[in-house]
Amino acid sequence: MNECLTFAVPKGRILDEALPVMARAGVVPEDAFHDKANRSLTFATTREDMRLIRVRAFDVATFVAHGAAQMGIVGSDVIEEFDYADLYAPVDLDFGHCHLAVAEPVEGAESIDGASHLRVATKYPNLTRRHFERQGIQAECVKLNGAMEIAPALGLAGRIVDLVSTGTTLRENGLVETSRILDISARLIVNRAALKTDPRRLLSAAASLPRAAAEAEEEATTEPAAETTAEPAGRRSPNSSSAPCSAAAFARARLRAAIPPVSSTASLLLRRQTQQFLRLSSTTSAKPSVVVSNGTATKDG
Repeated sequence: MNECLTFAVPKGRILDEALPVMARAGVVPEDAFHDKANRSLTFATTREDMRLIRVRAFDVATFVAHGAAQMGIVGSDVIEEFDYADLYAPVDLDFGHCHLAVAEPVEGAESIDGASHLRVATKYPNLTRRHFERQGIQAECVKLNGAMEIAPALGLAGRIVDLVSTGTTLRENGLVETSRILDISARLIVNRAALKTDPRRLLSAAASLPRAAAEAEEEATTEPAAETTAEPAGRRSPNSSSAPCSAAAFARARLRAAIPPVSSTASLLLRRQTQQFLRLSSTTSAKPSVVVSNGTATKDG
């Protein structure tokens, strides 16, 4: 049990948003982590029982699924693309928002009406094929790791599937979004076997992140109130205007509220994983558990 937990984090935009939340949860990497000249991939943190590894976003899911890392942060696009059976992805951290979309040239794109085959440039062949299969179209995916936007202009593919945030890159390359495939946000992921063999230590580390994210969000969105003699209202659960709750309760209530409707096998699995995560974290925590009923968070006991 003295072995270090390995926490995988992705390079890029999600990491920039994750670091303040991690710091609030007490996970601060050593100075070498921020040194651009440093080529190391493994770093110590302020927690003696945890180290960080910094890898490509797609590799975060692979490291965690195979047990090389016990937990990590990654976009839900990566989780959906690989669909690893050995991952729990129960916590939506509510940052890193963007979406996966189909885009085509503003002018000159052939209609897909009646088409049975398309060539698409993408980093997400599995999600792309599934999207077009639902329309009865076979997608021939040309795998690219970047520069998707120039593929139509160079004749490599008639359409692309890529992440979209503001849409600026699409517009500057003469493309227009035609359909939205998936809304994306950062998720905390946990290795299934590690959660079963060392639940208390892993859940203790994992539970601090959604609490920190909830506190950071509340602090950023709450304006300073005028001084008053009344008791502070406290945090409100996401679906309730009258039930104050702690940061932990707020995070759990928001976690439940963020679960997507059951419209696919993936979302059903996410719902089940979230419910199991909440049950485990309640039974392994010394603090009173939080029960969420009809959107209202209350303490049990």
